[in-house]
Amino acid sequence: MKRKMIHINEDLCNGCGECIVGCSEGALQLVDGKAKLVKEDFCDGFGDCVGSCPTGALTIEEREAVPFDENAVKEHLLGTQGIEAVWRMEEAQQRHEHKDKSVHMHMGCPGSRMRVVEKPAAAQTSSTVAPAQMMPSELGQWPVQIHLVSPQAPYFDNKELVVMSTCGPLASADIHWRFLRGRSVVVACPKLDDTRPYPTKLAAILQHNSIPKIIVPRMEVPCCGGLTMMVQQAVQMSGKTDVVVEEMIIGVDGSIRQGRQVGA
Repeated sequence: MKRKMIHINEDLCNGCGECIVGCSEGALQLVDGKAKLVKEDFCDGFGDCVGSCPTGALTIEEREAVPFDENAVKEHLLGTQGIEAVWRMEEAQQRHEHKDKSVHMHMGCPGSRMRVVEKPAAAQTSSTVAPAQMMPSELGQWPVQIHLVSPQAPYFDNKELVVMSTCGPLASADIHWRFLRGRSVVVACPKLDDTRPYPTKLAAILQHNSIPKIIVPRMEVPCCGGLTMMVQQAVQMSGKTDVVVEEMIIGVDGSIRQGRQVGA
């Protein structure tokens, strides 16, 4: 098939290796001091590596090539670099989804682009005093889904982490001022999501950041207890022994009950 691929001008390549870092799929390697495209089916043709090259040696060309094989890329990355490399690759693919390649090649998908939302200084406390008027959003980051967040995102470090049930913000109008203010958050549904990678992702967040406490606001329905179990498993996997885990029960009527500390 004919598709877009990376082309490397070896005369311009200085062997710095920046393009290899910029390629999330592992398609490039240094061979005899020059960058080489070693696996055509690992190259998605979006050109994330192009902007990493300081000499302009990399360009995009359209030519005959084997199709991009996402599953083979994931298997290769998992075996050579570990699960975090797979997450970086998945994030890169999400950025490329539904984009006009010729216009938006390097802009990324707005829906999953990492952002820190700046808040006024008064909103950075963890006060539980209800405001007297309509409550503003206390969300200080994006994205929030566990599948989409990066363990190395700056909004996790030195903050308490809220692992929120998907239904919680709909059941209770108090969620923002009570739980999100001054904290980072990830969202999951233990019943409907494919939660198999969640403990590993949460463990990586703990390993990469200084997180003193995890708060789990979960619904009172039994299936939501899986959220607390995933957090406990993640703490054990991370090897952290100083992380406090607190579970809060949210009633289907919106009431929020007294929390309890749970062991990892």
